[in-house]
Amino acid sequence: MEALRRRLEAITERVEDALARAGRPPGSVTIVGVSKTVPAEVVEAAFAAGLRHVGENRVQEGREKQAALAHLPITWHLVGHLQRNKVRYVVGSWALIHSLDRLALAEEIDRRARRAGIVVDCLVQVNIGGEATKSGVAPEGLMALLESLAPLEGIRVRGLMTIPPPAEDPERTRPYFARLRELAEQVSRAFPAGPDASGAGARIRMEHLSMGMSADYPVAVEEGATIIRVGEALFGPRSAWKR
Repeated sequence: MEALRRRLEAITERVEDALARAGRPPGSVTIVGVSKTVPAEVVEAAFAAGLRHVGENRVQEGREKQAALAHLPITWHLVGHLQRNKVRYVVGSWALIHSLDRLALAEEIDRRARRAGIVVDCLVQVNIGGEATKSGVAPEGLMALLESLAPLEGIRVRGLMTIPPPAEDPERTRPYFARLRELAEQVSRAFPAGPDASGAGARIRMEHLSMGMSADYPVAVEEGATIIRVGEALFGPRSAWKR
C-alpha cells in the first residue's frame, strides 16, 4: 500500500504541476486508476491509498471486482471497447462509459436504460489517429453521430475520449489531444448548453475530455484533459499481474 500511495502522490503532483502550467484550476482532473489484470485486493489497497475512481477494460473482469469490492464507495469507469451483447451487464452499474462509438451501441444502451428508468452517462470515443486497430468514430463523423444520439433519452453524452497512436516522446501525442479539445469546442457551439426543443442541449454536454495515459498524461492535462486513465504509472508493470 505504501508503494501505491507514493505512486498516487507522484501522479497527483504531476497533474497539479501540469494544471498550473496551463493556468487551470487545481483539482480539476479526475485520476482513474485502470486496473486491468490487477487483483481486487490490490485495487482495495489503492483505495486505501486514496484512489477513488477505477477503470476497467473488460466487462466481466470489472463485474468480478465490483462484486469483490462492493463494500467500498468506488466510482467505476468502463474504459474499454463495449460490445452490444455486454450492455445488459453495464447499464446501472458503471458511473461512466468512456467508449461509446456507434449508433447501434447507443440504441442498445438507451433501450436498457429506459427500461431501468435511468440515464446512462457516456463519453464518445473519437479515433483521432485514424488507426484501424482502434475503436472510435472518425473526427469527421462525430457531429453526425451526436445528432443521432441527441434524441435518445436514456443516454447523456458528457464529453469525448481518445487514445492517440503510441509514441515514445509524449510531445508527439500533443496534437491529438489538442484536436480532441478543438472538437469538443465545436460540439459545444453546435449543441448549446441548456435544453432546447429537442432536448439536445441537455443531453449533449462537453463537460469532460478523457485523454492521457501513463506515458503522456501531463501533456494531456496541459491540453485540457479532465479525466486521465493511468494503469502502469499507478499499479506498476502489467506483467506483474497478468493472468
